[in-house]
Amino acid sequence: MPHLQLTTGDEKKLTDYLIPVLTALILGYGFCRSTDVFGAFTDGAKRGLTVALSIFPSLLAMLTAVNMLRASGAVDWLVSVLRPLAQLVGLPAECTPLALLKPVSGSGALAIGKEVMESAGVDTMAGRTAAVMLASADTTFFVISVYFGSLGIRKTRHALPSALMADLAAFLMAAWTVRFFWGG
Repeated sequence: MPHLQLTTGDEKKLTDYLIPVLTALILGYGFCRSTDVFGAFTDGAKRGLTVALSIFPSLLAMLTAVNMLRASGAVDWLVSVLRPLAQLVGLPAECTPLALLKPVSGSGALAIGKEVMESAGVDTMAGRTAAVMLASADTTFFVISVYFGSLGIRKTRHALPSALMADLAAFLMAAWTVRFFWGG
């Protein structure tokens, strides 16, 4: 019996039909339940715009601060200071910039992770640790600014220190887990 193989052209055709089919299913479900689908859609869009407007100031402040830190060279200086401590606790030296930037900038962390994997290699301790670090923690400042900003909370109190401690634990566990499974 021949196997079904999807080529690039077939995949494109499949995805071309996916969105219209899902839209029709949602509209059909709403019709069967006697729901005003258009009204629900516009209400949701209105709420989404309200949330976007409420979190915009905190996102703007966070992105400005990240870019200022990068441009000033503070991140590079901090990496050079923390590199020996990171190696002492088992974090590869190449992953120190990633540990510093991941809580602040997701795209910056991806760029650093890519650099680590290109320079050290993907099958090295540093490359594997970078991959696990990228997947083990979230962009803390972004998450806090979005969630707290959408709720109008100005004082993060214990949330920020707790989240940063969780990031540190995630990065250390990433390094130790890679070391446990692949040695080194």
